[in-house]
Amino acid sequence: MITASAQTFTTLVTFIESEGQSPVGSLVQGFDGNLYGVTVFGGQHTAGTVFRITPGGTLTRLYSFCSKTNCTDGRSPEGGLVLAPDGNFYRITAVGGANGSGTVFKITPNGMLTTLYNFCSKTNCADGLNPIGLVRGTEGNFYGTTLGGGAKSSTCQNVGCGTVFKITPSGTLTTLHSFCSQTSCANGAIPCGELVQATNGNFYGTTRQGGGQ
Repeated sequence: MITASAQTFTTLVTFIESEGQSPVGSLVQGFDGNLYGVTVFGGQHTAGTVFRITPGGTLTRLYSFCSKTNCTDGRSPEGGLVLAPDGNFYRITAVGGANGSGTVFKITPNGMLTTLYNFCSKTNCADGLNPIGLVRGTEGNFYGTTLGGGAKSSTCQNVGCGTVFKITPSGTLTTLHSFCSQTSCANGAIPCGELVQATNGNFYGTTRQGGGQ
């Protein structure tokens, strides 16, 4: 008979509003050994935070979103941070930014945030709006999806049914695909979840609607 060793559960920290509320996504360990993550709400402006926590449970709020006028730095980050070889972390905010439609941002381990891209920067939000995920490709660029925007579609109130995008670490964004751009949305509409890169180098994902059925 195989017996399991005793397990000890330890609560490292209990969040309060000023530090952030509703942590979301996975924690990621930085090169310094500490753990980094985001909260959707809370912080100085109730718009979400980026935080650092030591393995011993010391929590530090690194950044409070909506720190800039009209939340041009974004609000409500979603999902776990992505650690890049440069030691910085990358992620998206679902809303906020210069156009109120979400951002891609970079943040250092010390909390210096840079907005790399503001969605809906193109006419009719052809570049997408409301991003929902970000992963790092093997060649060093980042890939994600947006809930709306892209090619105009009456199915999605002529705003577009979402996109797949690529963005470089310096902030150059390329729209790779617009959903519902085929008859009867045969190519799907409104992507959900994060992309997964397979061993063949391609990315795979799902959509909530469409498919031509």
